[in-house]
Amino acid sequence: MNNNSPEIQELLKRIEERTCIKPKSPADFNRLSDIIWESTHEPLSPSTLKRLWGYFKSVGTIRNSTLVILAQFLGFKGWEDFLSDLDQDNGSDPVMSPLLKTEDLNVGDRITVAWKPNRSCVFRHLGNQKFIVEIAENSKLKAGNTFHCSVFILGAPLYLTDLVQENNPPVAFVAGKKDGLCEVRKNG
Repeated sequence: MNNNSPEIQELLKRIEERTCIKPKSPADFNRLSDIIWESTHEPLSPSTLKRLWGYFKSVGTIRNSTLVILAQFLGFKGWEDFLSDLDQDNGSDPVMSPLLKTEDLNVGDRITVAWKPNRSCVFRHLGNQKFIVEIAENSKLKAGNTFHCSVFILGAPLYLTDLVQENNPPVAFVAGKKDGLCEVRKNG
């Protein structure tokens, strides 16, 4: 299989959606390689990714081991599972994406989230599903805001309740409403 096949193109599109990266530069491929490693603990070199995305002209077929790692990165058991999902795609998606439950966090744990087009935040868990915004980039959320949240799901919108901004009454807030979160990570 080559990187022009519809299956490979769909795989690349989903990876771009999940990571919020449309790789175009060596730095993008380095970052993408790091993100895949953090998620799967399987190495894929930036050079392999460059060939896959057509940044380098490549000759030959894509290794099955590369396809397995990328499918696993998307939450599938392997490449065959990804292909099977393409055959059965009916517009509904089970929640197979990585998720982070608030109940699994300790007080003081920090969570990084990002969503399109270029928004990102770092939240610190205060306990009882309550968080404080520590860092906010290009977002309506601001440092010092507090809110409640029970789960962070990659690829799904982030629903916050009891969002308090300055002296305003609490409100509900949705981040990534259209495309969902493209990054969810517990900072270690």
